[in-house]
Amino acid sequence: MLNQAAGDRQILAKQLNISPYQLSYVTNSGEGEGLLFYGTTIIPFKDKFDKNLKLYSLMTTKPEEVEKREKEMEAEKHEGNR
Repeated sequence: MLNQAAGDRQILAKQLNISPYQLSYVTNSGEGEGLLFYGTTIIPFKDKFDKNLKLYSLMTTKPEEVEKREKEMEAEKHEGNR
């Protein structure tokens, strides 16, 4: 779960039994911060990736970065067919 609006946070906290500490990870959180749910376990996370890494380009969900990656992959594909 990523950043949530105030009203939604309270509903989710009650429904999912999220502690105030865990709730802080989805309150005004930045990029790459949130909560992971694994069964009954809630895991707070903060992931900061170097934007120059290939892994970052594969994992990003920002539309403009996904579009850029897809264009680069298409260009590489065309170069390979020459």
